[in-house]
Parts: sequence; structure tokens; C-alpha cells
Amino acid sequence: MRIAPIPPGTRPELAEQEAQIAAQRGRVSTLYQVLLNSPPMAHGWEQLLTAVRNRSTLPADLRELIIIRVAVLNGATYEYEAHVPIALKAGATEQKIAALRDPKRIGPGLGDMEQVLIELTDTMTTAIEVPAALYERVRGFLDERQTVDAMVTIGAYNMVSRFLVALEMSH
Repeated sequence: MRIAPIPPGTRPELAEQEAQIAAQRGRVSTLYQVLLNSPPMAHGWEQLLTAVRNRSTLPADLRELIIIRVAVLNGATYEYEAHVPIALKAGATEQKIAALRDPKRIGPGLGDMEQVLIELTDTMTTAIEVPAALYERVRGFLDERQTVDAMVTIGAYNMVSRFLVALEMSH
């Protein structure tokens, strides 16, 4: 890890912010301990990721499959290991998670909507530009708000994974 985490309770000026993070997340994870090296960034991060995780119109299992796929594509072990249990708790199956483990292809076992959204995840993560044909397939399953929620989830978790990988945070 390239930047040392700030252990909770060691800096009085961070106490309120740590309490807010713990209230949203249940604890102040290592990721947030590193982010607290920049309190404004930690605050903005928490606001965005709380909206993505708790205020999205996407079903939780689908959101988590997207997050796991981003982690796989970007080699973000920390993110992957953090979200597999969340995905399972949200109702994703081991088979669906296994379908995401190879960054070079999407494995079998996904439903039609899941397949399209993982294709969207792959495209936004690796190519960035989304071809019109893929966008139309996505819109065949999602309304405008759900489409925005899916794309923000993909973009936000690309931010997360790239931060984790750049700082060599593996667990």
C-alpha cells in the first residue's frame, strides 16, 4: 500500500467524518482510512458511492455483478473480494459470479439483461465509447433513470478500482 491508512480514532479532527462513514458502511474500512488522508475527497467519495450503492434503481444483485466485473477487468483484488460477499447476500449466484471471472470473455449463466449490462460494463471500462447498437440493447431493458444508474455505477467503480490498483491496495 503506497499511502498509509489513518487508523480510526487517531485524529480528533476526523472523528465526525469517521462516525459518518461508519454509520453508512458499518465500519471505516482500509479504503476509507486511506481516503481520510484527504478529508474532502473522502467526503465526496462517500457521498457518490453511497448514492450508487443505496439509491440506485438497479436491483442490488445486478449492481454487484457490475461492480465485480469492473474489479475483474481492472485487476482490483480488494474491490473484488469486498463485493463478492455483498453480491451473494443480494442474491447473485456463484455461477453468475463465475461467469465474470475471466477478463477476456463473459462466461455462461447470465440472463439476457445481465449479459447486456456486463457487455456495457466491458465496453465502458475498456473502450469507453458505447456503440449505438449496444446502447439500444441496454435501453431494451432499462428506462432512462436505470440507464443513468447503470452507467454511473460502471463509471464510479472504475474510479474505485483504478484508485485501489494505483495505490497497490490488494486487501
